[in-house]
Amino acid sequence: MPRILPIFAALLMTTAAGAAFAQSDYPNRPITIIVPHAAGGPTDTVSRLIAESMTRSLGETLVVENAGGAGSTVGAARAARAEPDGYTLMINHVAQASSGSLYRKLAFDPDADFDGVGLITDVPMTVVARKDFEPTDIASYIAWVKEHGDEVLYGHAGVGSASHLCGMLLMDALDVKMTTVPYKGTGPAMTDLLGGQIDTMCDQTTNTIPQMTSGAIKGYAVTTPERIEVLPDLPTLQEAGLEGFEMTVWHGMFAPAGTPPEILEKLSGALQVALQDPKVIERFAQLGTTPVPVEEATPAALDAHLAAEIAKWKSVVAKAGEFAD
Repeated sequence: MPRILPIFAALLMTTAAGAAFAQSDYPNRPITIIVPHAAGGPTDTVSRLIAESMTRSLGETLVVENAGGAGSTVGAARAARAEPDGYTLMINHVAQASSGSLYRKLAFDPDADFDGVGLITDVPMTVVARKDFEPTDIASYIAWVKEHGDEVLYGHAGVGSASHLCGMLLMDALDVKMTTVPYKGTGPAMTDLLGGQIDTMCDQTTNTIPQMTSGAIKGYAVTTPERIEVLPDLPTLQEAGLEGFEMTVWHGMFAPAGTPPEILEKLSGALQVALQDPKVIERFAQLGTTPVPVEEATPAALDAHLAAEIAKWKSVVAKAGEFAD
């Protein structure tokens, strides 16, 4: 019997040493980034740019895997169940904060089941419409929507998507109810906007700038407090009289809860390097956004931001009264 405790202690030391070595050796195989949104959409674009840069600094491939559906909750549930070893990550946006309020039943806790790695970027949104939509500017757009109400078809990428959340804020600010048309992703929604099957939507600059630049759709306003450099002629909604209206789509990198702090720190460091990568900065600028300051690309910054956003969207969703099972 006296030998049991020493042997047990030796086993614990061996296990701890093995875990420490595994963490110091991290990463030694490819890392999967789950993107809980459709391929080709705004979050997918951001994620692939970050993955490419982090691959260079970490020395292992970061593979983006799309797992869209149910306002990001399908992919998020999968990420929450993954082993907390640093080899499965997730990049999600504001939907991570709103899903707990929008969905009455979730297979995961958007806050407790994840550890933050760091914030990535805040993407502005734009109010756009089919190219033959009657209003000519944001003032006439607002007047038209107020006059026609539920005759106006507002498309979005599904419950919990950024375009859905922006639409809720816009209708609340205008005190009007448009008829919402949900799609399975930003791509199908934009396709129908281009084809004239829907009238309007609010979507990220990463998805709308190419279409506005080509003249395929009309742009009316941006959702940021100030005009953005890449779209200098588009006024803000605040300029149009919607005082206090502001919405940007923040993106953050998450790991399953329980991921060792040493791994989170290494990932955060690689993310900070990516956000200072000239190629990332240039491409982000073309998409109408910029990387966050490096001090925000940390676990603590993302954890705090998520908590504040969860509180914000709980109030917005409750007021809108729109929920999903």
